Amino acid sequence: MSNKIYLTALIKAKSQHREEIKQILQNLVIETRQEEGCERYDLHQGIDDKDLFTFYEIWKDKEALDYHNNQPYILALAEQTAHKLQEKPVILLTELLD
Repeated sequence: MSNKIYLTALIKAKSQHREEIKQILQNLVIETRQEEGCERYDLHQGIDDKDLFTFYEIWKDKEALDYHNNQPYILALAEQTAHKLQEKPVILLTELLD
């Protein structure tokens, strides 16, 4: 059994802020991929809904995810995106079933 954490985050930008949100999220990828506990951190954009962004993440363990969630660029995210999202992001934490 793995201690890895698989995370999917769904982020829905307001259309008028789509490009700004996209840039903020792309910067997160650059910063986060440098973290030691980050095994995968991919950002996707919807095909049919360009306002929808999805992160697919794999973390070494809970400690690695906790470390990530306390980084300045993650802590600043809510403030940077305030009033620019259609709804609160959806975060799904899962584990791999072998």
